[in-house]
Amino acid sequence: MWDDLSKWLAEQKSGALPKSTLGTAVGHASNNWVALKRYLDQGFLALDNNLSERTLRAIALGRNNWGLIGSGAGGQTAAVLYSIVGTCNHVGIDPFAYLREALPGLFTPGEEPTAEQLSDWLPDRWLLNRRPDPTVPDATAP
Repeated sequence: MWDDLSKWLAEQKSGALPKSTLGTAVGHASNNWVALKRYLDQGFLALDNNLSERTLRAIALGRNNWGLIGSGAGGQTAAVLYSIVGTCNHVGIDPFAYLREALPGLFTPGEEPTAEQLSDWLPDRWLLNRRPDPTVPDATAP
């Protein structure tokens, strides 16, 4: 099926005007062919980006409601917090439970923590460290 699509794109590319709707779509597909096929080799990847779109929709709606973040630093802080909360939601963690433990815990390694010490506080690693046996699924997870 992918080989047939590749042949069709090659046929269309030569006959479609580059700025037409078809020409733009064919050019985009041809230019991103390797990325489009990546999910065939990497089974954990999704064919679409619906999860990303749904996640970003909430941020876009909020941005319209808030007007301005206030400063560049405020925008960066908002981006970090949205990433953390979004990751928590994605892996099935209560974001407030995670933040209650992670925020003070990030200060325990001292002034110069190693990358490994910090990575233990990533939401997915934090969740694995809370389970008695990480190979057994959590019965309370959704």
